[in-house]
Amino acid sequence: MERFALARGMALKKDNHYQALVAKDGGLWLVLPQTFMNASGRAVQMLAGFFKIPAEEILVVHDELDFPPGTARIKQGGGISGHNGLRDISQRLGSHDYWRLRLGVGRPADIDGADYVLEKPPAEEREAIEGSIARALEVLPQMLEGDAQGAMNKLHSQDKPVVSKKAEEKKPEPNKPEAKKSEPAPAPKPESKVAAKPEGGLKGFFKGLTGSKK
Repeated sequence: MERFALARGMALKKDNHYQALVAKDGGLWLVLPQTFMNASGRAVQMLAGFFKIPAEEILVVHDELDFPPGTARIKQGGGISGHNGLRDISQRLGSHDYWRLRLGVGRPADIDGADYVLEKPPAEEREAIEGSIARALEVLPQMLEGDAQGAMNKLHSQDKPVVSKKAEEKKPEPNKPEAKKSEPAPAPKPESKVAAKPEGGLKGFFKGLTGSKK
């Protein structure tokens, strides 16, 4: 969010009414909620309701546990995959039809997801996440101009995912088939020889959301 604002010359300023950092450029709003993550929908609902912005013109940026670090995906609608921030937004808007920019962070095997997103990622994963953010920023202007399909095609073809080391460490080993017990070779007959064989555009609103708080 901060990088996008900087690139467009927009200054994010605290707005106590919306409980968020807010910036505006023409018909485009940037909103970074300052509430707990599970109350992120409050700022979205208030601003979208006042300026009559439909869900179809809202883009939510969020972390995605189901994607490995280095993956970025854009889609419209769908479920919430247990994400408390998305749950609150969907409930307050009364719709799932907003757009999502999903940035992969990997799913941990040994700790709760809410705690996991608060941890600092290892250097390799952080580099991959930074790369996915940079690629997403490149296609956002195209999406804002109305070419969502073109933006998706470009972004989705540039993935550079890395496997989370924590997930890799806890990954169970595949079941190996039991080795067949070798049967003793029959005793050679006298005088015999044994031979060995060798996978609308956005005009009104851009919403930033990270899983930084429960």
